[in-house]
Amino acid sequence: MKGKPELWLTPLHRAEWTSAVAQHVFRKSLTGAQARQLYNNFERDRVAGLWLEIELPSTVFEICIELARIYTPRLGTRTIDTLHVAAALELKAERFWTFDDRQKKLAKAVGLKTT
Repeated sequence: MKGKPELWLTPLHRAEWTSAVAQHVFRKSLTGAQARQLYNNFERDRVAGLWLEIELPSTVFEICIELARIYTPRLGTRTIDTLHVAAALELKAERFWTFDDRQKKLAKAVGLKTT
């Protein structure tokens, strides 16, 4: 973030982030209070414009379906993996950031630069 890259924030990202924090509470690696603080910090950063908020194009789900049909038998991708990659493709992302190995393999397979 040091170089202030332009990072998109879609409703999909917000949903995934919220779910990830909630999963940590479920696994007891975060307390409810810690999760609330994370949610508050995220919202503060969102309101401050840290990310570029953008909607998903209407074609994302059709691309997601096509990616699943072509790549899931070989890579074992989940719906959320193909949806993230489809969003990156449709938004013409220059770089795809992920910590998920399946998403990274799929992104590379469709020609996205990964980080």
